Amino acid sequence: MTSVDEPVRHVVRVRDGARTKDEILDVATQEFARAGYDGARVDEIAARTRTTKRMIYYYFGGKEQLFTAVLERAYELILEAERQVEIDYLDPVAAMRRLAELTFDHHERHPDFVRLVGIENMHGAQRIAASGKLGKIGSPALEVIRRILAAGQERGLFTADADAVDVQAMISSFCFFRVANRDTFAALFGRDLLDPAQRDHYRTVLGDMVIAYLTAERAAD
Repeated sequence: MTSVDEPVRHVVRVRDGARTKDEILDVATQEFARAGYDGARVDEIAARTRTTKRMIYYYFGGKEQLFTAVLERAYELILEAERQVEIDYLDPVAAMRRLAELTFDHHERHPDFVRLVGIENMHGAQRIAASGKLGKIGSPALEVIRRILAAGQERGLFTADADAVDVQAMISSFCFFRVANRDTFAALFGRDLLDPAQRDHYRTVLGDMVIAYLTAERAAD
């Protein structure tokens, strides 16, 4: 006979399972970002989460699937942030600046994300290409940019040939470089790109760069 407490116990187990998976992903994110894919050890992740290697494989299937899950969550975080940005009440120029600033802030707050993307690039983006979830992330990520571009082009503020993927590449490049190349840039040029005293300056530079591109007249072919 089933106890009346069984539904409650089932809910608790589901919640505990979700919490355990989140903890594993938190630690795995740190471990992969620190040691890279090849250097990361599932045993170390298990020890730091006070679980077992067997349990990690139960939830994720293996090291490669765990890394894919880490990537998926990392990209979902920035995608969710982009979806939450309020741009409808802003003019197109201010909206584009706001989106660029959001990406700037996210990369600064999540250096592990930058490292994970770098690691995946070293492996030829194999897991992103193989992941059905990651393969679909690009489209909604560009939708906000397309909306802003369309509004700016309709009002004659942005050039007609401005492309959403180009804008995404410009914003991502600046934000990614600032975090990923901090140490080498400082060694070569004596300037810390993450110096808090220069943060507002670089945040403004990013916005200026994007808006300058969108409003510049293109030379005729």
